[in-house]
Amino acid sequence: MTAFDDLSLLRAFVCIVECGSISAGARRLSISQPALSRQLRTLEELCGTALLRRDTHRMSVTETGRRLLADATAMLALGEEADRRLCEDHTTLSGHLHLFATVDLGQWVVTPLVSQFLQANPKVTATLALNNRPLQMIQEGCDVGILPGKITDESVVARPAGVITLHLTASSALVKSRPPVKELADLKSWPWVTVAGSQFWSAKEITLFGRDGVEQTLRISPVLISEGITSIREAVRDGLGVALLPDWLIKDELDSGDLVQVLPKWKAKDLPIHVVYAGQRVLPTRVSAFIDFAVRYLSPARKATKRAGGN
Repeated sequence: MTAFDDLSLLRAFVCIVECGSISAGARRLSISQPALSRQLRTLEELCGTALLRRDTHRMSVTETGRRLLADATAMLALGEEADRRLCEDHTTLSGHLHLFATVDLGQWVVTPLVSQFLQANPKVTATLALNNRPLQMIQEGCDVGILPGKITDESVVARPAGVITLHLTASSALVKSRPPVKELADLKSWPWVTVAGSQFWSAKEITLFGRDGVEQTLRISPVLISEGITSIREAVRDGLGVALLPDWLIKDELDSGDLVQVLPKWKAKDLPIHVVYAGQRVLPTRVSAFIDFAVRYLSPARKATKRAGGN
């Protein structure tokens, strides 16, 4: 053990010097005079030399004591500042967030979410990383991620935060150029465009559910597989093929008629959204507050309220 292993010994020494005597230091620290004397004696034994000279009239600091006093004062000040910052982390909404999301969800959904959170909490700043292969982002030091699809990383906590509704979609020009589609099997000969990544849905087959709960699966051979949902939308809008696309990405195109739903009575399974973070960490206030905000923002109940005209 060294003189710097126990901050309480250094604090006792600094207090004695500042107060001018052991008795005055003991009163400030609210401990007994013998207890403070023992702490000083322990520190001097660790240093291997006297730190204070004491007689019946006065107390003085030795040369070694002066050097230790300067170092101890600086260390205690740093410790107090570090403790203050830790306390702020867990009691105030301030500091920097490191966030991540998949590219398309991040651009279309997460960016407005983050913007609203930062406007509501002006002492918080954020970095938003967009990555379609985000599995290592928590290990790389990010605080929170917002991800669609299945969560395959068992090291994270994943809070459900709503779902993405998917529509089977094609360009109006492609639909007009093909025989009418009455059932899923009619789409077998159509060109398909789909997303890469098994956490979303299969690139080799499409499963849809009828209104009566009947499930049908169609094997497909895509002409294009892309990591980006926005690029899939552009390919579909250009007439390349038919694809599953999220409602938030194609609303304007459906309203304008550039894109149309194919077999609208058949629905794909909703894609879950999760807010993910490291479970083994103690979360600063800004992180836990953002997690709760994101879950509320993405919840189906909030979306239903917005559609009904609520806030």
